[in-house]
Amino acid sequence: MNIVTFRDIDASLLSEHSVESFDPSGSTKADIVILDINTIFDFEENKGKITNNPFVSIAIIDDESDYDAFKNFGIDAWIKSSDLNQLNKIINLVIKRLLS
Repeated sequence: MNIVTFRDIDASLLSEHSVESFDPSGSTKADIVILDINTIFDFEENKGKITNNPFVSIAIIDDESDYDAFKNFGIDAWIKSSDLNQLNKIINLVIKRLLS
């Protein structure tokens, strides 16, 4: 699975997976995209160029207002920033349920 993140994430949180930071000049085609409220528009502008079909989007939310903003963008999964230590579990779950 190719994972592209639009937000800086501690690499130790994703030790089970190979992750690339978004690069507008040529990111790997993503099966899973990780973004947050500050990067949603960068993702929307580039998702056609950097995502495989199908792909899954995971949003990192800081508070309930972030969720309200994301619900209009068709995000597949959410995780609170305070729960980022569980990110590998969320990724494994979306792979199993949405990409297999």
